[in-house]
Amino acid sequence: MTELILLRHGETDWNRELRFQGHVDVSLNAIGLEQARRLALRLAGETAHHIYASDLLRARQTAEPVSGQLGLATVSDPALREQSFGLVDGMRVDDIKAQHPQAWEGWLRFDEDYCMPEGETTRQFHARVMDAVQRIVAAHPGQTLVVVTHGGVLDMIYRTARALGLSGPRQSDIPNAGLNRVRVREGGIDILAWADVQHLADLPPQPVYDQRKFAATEPSPSAV
Repeated sequence: MTELILLRHGETDWNRELRFQGHVDVSLNAIGLEQARRLALRLAGETAHHIYASDLLRARQTAEPVSGQLGLATVSDPALREQSFGLVDGMRVDDIKAQHPQAWEGWLRFDEDYCMPEGETTRQFHARVMDAVQRIVAAHPGQTLVVVTHGGVLDMIYRTARALGLSGPRQSDIPNAGLNRVRVREGGIDILAWADVQHLADLPPQPVYDQRKFAATEPSPSAV
């Protein structure tokens, strides 16, 4: 069995603006940098053998203080990137609604085989993420690994661990700079802890893109 300490990157200005960040290389904002510093302090004293991170800047910046704290080099892995949203990468929700209304209506179905124009379907994304997880785990059996990645990636891992389908909105909280622990064993993934933010307790409230809220309050495509 291999234990993974899964970290979502710290906050960016685009998180505050509810933008689809996707594969755009966005840096952490001041709060995100502080979140990353606190993650590093939170992990002080942990026994970890390797650190992996998405190659996108916001993940690498989050990994940097953790790497320094643990004395481990970070391995950059593009397979740990966020889902690609194609033409709407970098766009705010309100702008997508205005400029790509049909794409937004399709997104609200939360169907595993739907993708934003020129983007990646949830099924494709899930396959990429889980292939990366299994590859990393296979390279380090019995060890503890830190993995710094994105909200969508963590959603795919959570759904797999809970045997949830890929369609439908997220069913778990995935805060910026949240700490999650899973154990990967033959035949499954066990969640040991999820969405732990004790180290962020006195920081400003986080921006939340709640898919469940959009699914519940937006008119369905057939009603528009």
